[in-house]
Amino acid sequence: MRTRWWVLPLAAMVGGILGGAILAPQPAEAVSKEIIELQQQVSQLLQGQQDLSTAFASNTATLKTLTQQSLDSVNNLHGQMGELQKTVQDMQANTGARIDTMAQQTQGISDNLQDLQARTGKLAQQMTDLQNLLQSIDAKVSGGAPSGATAQAEPAGPGGSPAPGAPAAPPISADMLYQNALRDYTSGNYDLSRQEFSDYIKNFPSNDLASNAQFYLGEIAYAQNDFKGAIAAYQTVLTNYPRSFKLAASQLKKGMAELELGKRTTGIRDLLEVLQRFPGSDEARRAAAKLHEIGAPVPTRTPRR
Repeated sequence: MRTRWWVLPLAAMVGGILGGAILAPQPAEAVSKEIIELQQQVSQLLQGQQDLSTAFASNTATLKTLTQQSLDSVNNLHGQMGELQKTVQDMQANTGARIDTMAQQTQGISDNLQDLQARTGKLAQQMTDLQNLLQSIDAKVSGGAPSGATAQAEPAGPGGSPAPGAPAAPPISADMLYQNALRDYTSGNYDLSRQEFSDYIKNFPSNDLASNAQFYLGEIAYAQNDFKGAIAAYQTVLTNYPRSFKLAASQLKKGMAELELGKRTTGIRDLLEVLQRFPGSDEARRAAAKLHEIGAPVPTRTPRR
């Protein structure tokens, strides 16, 4: 019992000493070591932050460079697209001008063929009349001519001019007048051609080529940028010559002249009328191309007449 009583106080004393040692302040050397470690950690954190900032700045510069390069590429592509668009527009304009020139030349050739057919028919009729006349003369010669039947020449007036009462010289023929007017038109002598076509319509209103002459009055006005006069001339063809070969061309050029004057609604309406009334024709193809050019809707299928 006495030994146990002595051990207990001794254990309590040892425990107190250990507890005091634990709770007592640490030595200055241990504190300095921890501060040094803490400073090292802070320094590492600062270094890491600096490295991260440097990497971020480098990445930002690289991204800025790439962005600028992309922007330059886009600007360059935009410039190339602009040049390409201008080239396409120039090609369309040149193509349209060549198409108009070819159409004009084709119209002239077509009119020449029509006129040639008419002249051939008249020549055949004249040959028939001449043959009949020769047969009549031959019959008279065979039967014997009466005495004194020799024809006397018509007396001439002073200066070789026909005497009063003598037949007047025949006026220029319809064929000659039309050919002169068409030749002057194709050579660009518009003023003279206008006068000749007007004279043709005035003197030969029922001739088959009167509607052609009226159409060319519109073409002359169109070529001289007189679009109002051109519209009036084309409308006269459409109104007064319902069976003219120039109906499709008049409807087409009337719509194009209206577009030149800024009358978009009526111009589109007349071009669509060409597609509806004359499907499959060259004028219908030109009307569709013009509608595409101005951004107007074009029917995918046009009704047949």
